[in-house]
Amino acid sequence: MGVLSQQALALWGKKKIDKNGVPLWLPLIVHMIDTKNVGTWLYNCWLCDGQKSLLTRRLSEDEVIKLVQFICYIHDIGKAIPAFQIKKSYDDEHRALDNYLINRLVRKSFTGLNDLLLNSAGKSKHACAGEAILEKAGLNETVAALVGGHHGKPQSGNQLSQLDEYTANYYQVDQCQSNQDRAVQSRWKKVQKELIDYGLQLTGFHNLGEIPAIIQPEAVILEGLLIMADWLASSEYLNNDSGKPMFNMIGLNQGINDLDMTERYKKAIDTWVVNDAWVPEEIEDIDEYYKSHFSFRPRQIQVAMGKNIRDTIDPGVIIIEAEMGIGKTEIALTAAEQLAYATSRTGVYIGLPTQATTNAMFDRVNAWLHRIANIEGLKLDIKLLHGKANWNSRYTSIPRAEDIESGDFDEGTVTVNSWFEGKKSILSDFTVGTIDNLLLMGLKQKHLFLRHLGVSNKVIVIDEVHAYDAYMNSYLSKALEWLGAYHVPVIILSATLPKDRRNHLIYSYFKGKYGDEKSDLQAEAGWESNPSYPLLSILDGKKLKQYSDFGLPSKTKKLLVDYIDEDPRTALLKVNEKIKNGGVAGIIVNTVKRAQIFAKLAQDYEKTTDSKEPALIKVLHSGFLATDRSKHEKELQCLIGKNAKRPRKLIVIGTQVLEQSLDIDFDVLFTDIAPIDLLLQRAGRLHRHTISRPKGLEKRYLYIMKSKGNDYGAANESIYEKYYLQKTEHFLTSEILIPDDISRLVQLVYDEATDGEIPNLTEAKDKLMFDFKREKSKAKTFQINSPVYPDDETDLLDETWVDYFTIHRWLDRDKGNLNENQASAAVRDIQESIEVILLKEIEGAYYLLNGTKVDQISDIELAKQVIRLPHVLTLDIEQAIHRLETITIKNFPEWQQSSWLKGALALVLDAHMTCKFMGYHLKYSSVSGLSYEKEGTE
Repeated sequence: MGVLSQQALALWGKKKIDKNGVPLWLPLIVHMIDTKNVGTWLYNCWLCDGQKSLLTRRLSEDEVIKLVQFICYIHDIGKAIPAFQIKKSYDDEHRALDNYLINRLVRKSFTGLNDLLLNSAGKSKHACAGEAILEKAGLNETVAALVGGHHGKPQSGNQLSQLDEYTANYYQVDQCQSNQDRAVQSRWKKVQKELIDYGLQLTGFHNLGEIPAIIQPEAVILEGLLIMADWLASSEYLNNDSGKPMFNMIGLNQGINDLDMTERYKKAIDTWVVNDAWVPEEIEDIDEYYKSHFSFRPRQIQVAMGKNIRDTIDPGVIIIEAEMGIGKTEIALTAAEQLAYATSRTGVYIGLPTQATTNAMFDRVNAWLHRIANIEGLKLDIKLLHGKANWNSRYTSIPRAEDIESGDFDEGTVTVNSWFEGKKSILSDFTVGTIDNLLLMGLKQKHLFLRHLGVSNKVIVIDEVHAYDAYMNSYLSKALEWLGAYHVPVIILSATLPKDRRNHLIYSYFKGKYGDEKSDLQAEAGWESNPSYPLLSILDGKKLKQYSDFGLPSKTKKLLVDYIDEDPRTALLKVNEKIKNGGVAGIIVNTVKRAQIFAKLAQDYEKTTDSKEPALIKVLHSGFLATDRSKHEKELQCLIGKNAKRPRKLIVIGTQVLEQSLDIDFDVLFTDIAPIDLLLQRAGRLHRHTISRPKGLEKRYLYIMKSKGNDYGAANESIYEKYYLQKTEHFLTSEILIPDDISRLVQLVYDEATDGEIPNLTEAKDKLMFDFKREKSKAKTFQINSPVYPDDETDLLDETWVDYFTIHRWLDRDKGNLNENQASAAVRDIQESIEVILLKEIEGAYYLLNGTKVDQISDIELAKQVIRLPHVLTLDIEQAIHRLETITIKNFPEWQQSSWLKGALALVLDAHMTCKFMGYHLKYSSVSGLSYEKEGTE
């Protein structure tokens, strides 16, 4: 191994003045070797074998290891240029340190550097510069692009022109007009070549031409690995510049010769590794697995599906279609371990439509993971991924991994690893989150590589896939393509999945894994129209297998359907008639406004009724404070959840939030018209539990509220396509059998072939097709391209084609730096809205709506008092934000100093819980939520 020159050793990579005023630095070569060591460890010990198999499909294991070492080492070669070495610190107090490091370089023969002024230094940022230097030196473009993108966004193409346009940035002078100029340039060229050659020797390559070219999916994973290695090697401490030391900077009088580089990285990795890796077990006895992991014996369908999945050789996408309540979650978790074992994955991601469904699933996954940890004696990490995760008390009560010493547990435990926060969250092994976190695989956004790295080591479970619209489905299809490219097994769950959607999910995954050749898919004739239900579809390599024989048939349940007028008064008369002998009635409507109308009428009726036993009224929708909504959800679980002591008479009024997440049971159900799949989901809350029913409610009754004719109302038609409402009404008969009719009805409504059976459908269908094309086109705006594969290996080195196969331009025209809420909205096509902290003012003092004084609670508790304002209040969103900022800055300036409240907006009500805002009169009630009326409206 060659010895580096004094010039190379004097280049700085990082610098700072610590909190005690001591100047520190890190030689560039130290950080390059640190990153090489970390990257090597990550490849050997952190990547799962499934990820490694992707990287070694074309290349040998030795080639891949050397490639990982080289790109991690060479990633900061772009700092070995004058434009970076004269870079000033952001703080004027650091000027002495800046000058010291530059003058040391001058003493090491970089003459004139202390007087250098560059007009365009910012045009050659070190990631871009590194790519240019390596391309000039002869590195193939597919690998050089990784260096150019290691700060999260690739360059837009070949960077060689940089050297001609901004020569002084690289070599200190633009033109060689004298021997002195040539000498100056030569020193920079020499030190750059020296660092490259040293890296080649260090990693086992003889020259840059030996480094193999890579295809796009390999490049994305390697870029993610490089970014992760760089971040780790840049971590001075385990978390937030405090706590346990890792890759510390050193004194100005120290250099690489004062460090044991091997011992340095080993100690840092020992500090960082606070969790164990999951080694999934082969499940031979499914019955025993259910007893040990779920504490019950499996149903026959659960055993049968488990055996079918276990027999899969090359698992791809698996779609489970079965009725609500048969235990699809346990099937999926069992399958997750089966597929993790089969494909050598070390984690699981589970995505759900809403925060409420995610919270409910988190509890089940956490319990399952605790069983695994206890059985195997491991310390495993879990992450809850959504915007309000830190408000979930069950999640925040989980111990932090870094706070637990290895001897503090005996039988295994589940922890939260604090290093995996922010953009790094998806790297946690076990994650339960809103579906956004998966859909974001398709959104052009900085550091997308980390997201792809994080999902590629997992088995992916997507629950309630029927809940996604055309816009979200476009992102889901793109995510499936990339998951297919990584050969990641995917489990998709639904009770009500249209066959065209099922087929598209399969084709999307197949396209990503094998290219766009549908004809290569092998399946039995008629598979695309398979009417069976329940149905298990398994893409096993290129072969699609479908199973529908799961032993004894499930018991059918009759559902009686009737239509009633949508007028709330008419509907409530029917409700009270049905529960006159006692019972629990559910009313699910499509808007918050309508829920509040029902609630007020129901409450007024109960106040005036002569009944000796009035019904209890409960309301649940999205227009509540987060704290009130959580309280109402818990109350409902206690009243009508599993094994609950049910009240004699109860009316529950709510919106679509009652469709999902809550395991509650109604004796009779009233619902606004909705597409067939959603009506069936709502009906899943009807007679959900095996209990005795009040007189007159022994049978399942579903009442659908709608006006007469094909006019479903502006509100309903703004939420759901009229096309699906018309077809639902046409095909939904007065008596259906569950589960036998579930798939049949869904297919009838969603199959275009049945359109001819319905009169006056043309206008609604034209609107549907227009909206679909618009949404699909809109979704493409900030969406990454599909994975591309060269027809021939030589294309990777052909200047004509190579740029097409690199990660160049992968994130061009990106969405920018979005916060979590903005990113979620980008993949859901949600209209921008505003969350506010809702407070009240009484005689100059500020209170929570429950009467607690604001200055008597913690910032985190105050931050929980949020509510999302109705869209009608934020049509002029800039003006709305301006008004809210004015209120907040005037009354709560101290919030800007709080990590929990910084950036929060306040809306203040008066003592009567009312206020005027944006031309509306607002009123809040803990019983019915936030209501609004236009000013001047009676």
